[in-house]
Amino acid sequence: MSETTELFNSLLQLAVENGASDIHIKTDKPAFLRLHGKLEPVDMDAMTDDQIREFIEASVPDQFFEDWKRDLQIDYCYDLKHLNLGRFRVNGFYQRGQPSMVFRHVNEHPPTFEELNHDPTVFEELAGRHDGIILLCGPTGSGKSSTLAALLDHINQNYDKHIVTLEDPIEFNYTDQKSIINQREIGIDAPSFSMGLKAVLRQDPDIILIGEMRDAATFETALHAAETGHLVFGTLHAANAQQAVQRLFEFFPVDQQPMMRRQIAGALVATVTQKLIPGMDGGRVPAVEIFVADKLAQSIIEEGEFEKILSVIENADESSGSKSFNKDIYRLIKNGLVSKQDGLDFSPNPKALEMNLKGIFLSTGGLVG
Repeated sequence: MSETTELFNSLLQLAVENGASDIHIKTDKPAFLRLHGKLEPVDMDAMTDDQIREFIEASVPDQFFEDWKRDLQIDYCYDLKHLNLGRFRVNGFYQRGQPSMVFRHVNEHPPTFEELNHDPTVFEELAGRHDGIILLCGPTGSGKSSTLAALLDHINQNYDKHIVTLEDPIEFNYTDQKSIINQREIGIDAPSFSMGLKAVLRQDPDIILIGEMRDAATFETALHAAETGHLVFGTLHAANAQQAVQRLFEFFPVDQQPMMRRQIAGALVATVTQKLIPGMDGGRVPAVEIFVADKLAQSIIEEGEFEKILSVIENADESSGSKSFNKDIYRLIKNGLVSKQDGLDFSPNPKALEMNLKGIFLSTGGLVG
């Protein structure tokens, strides 16, 4: 093992021991750790251009080496299980002609809903669906992958299903329990999401996980899978349910969008949008907005009245499964998981949340105390 590899391994060990979620490496800078959402510098010498290049070229899988040379960016996994440090999702890239890297520490075992501080009720109901599309939404680093892993592992423990995942790269490792799980990594087990997804449909799946809805071809195949009796999970970069639904239509030319409304309305089961809030224990806690596509929601999507989605969520009763960010943040504050101030800071409507905390709620019938 070279001195450079030993240096990186020691740095990753330091990150794991301190509970860092991400490690940032930039030429001529010390490493930075993301601790509880904040970047903190490591007390060390600056990383050199040669060190970063040497590590990437030594650690990138052989299949991806030419991609790195050609594309000047690469995604792959770095495994340190032999040091009891688990695995890391790695992105190598160039900026201003110099190499940089970001590592994301991946917990080897899928978490439970309870470990993530989710209210499991709606998630367990979604996990029991037989077909349709369920989208996990939010910005990068909002915990989408962890929530997806909890959903899949709940299915694995409770249902006899064939689950096929398409990931870039593979993050969590699953052990077959009641279900059979085949995990395919883009670039190693399948050439692309769209080609891997077409092959998946010939592999007798019950459930398909698509790491990211990146293009029209991928989404159209996912739509076809949902319409032919498969449950499809995927991720999408969107800040809320309205934005997520509207982004689905961006995959299609403007003249096709009216035709797609009925199709998407019929296939979409739910969107779950997530953000992380500083927790009382120093970590971060997910708050979620859930939009379950019931008959009213389907009608709104078919009519293209996307601006009504937020109102539908806010006025939904408990039995529908839909839940606003404020409702979940209220739960987190009341359960002592996040502070009132942090809850208000991350709320999309802090004035309404302030009223909720005083016992005043807005319903379809008006104010209730």
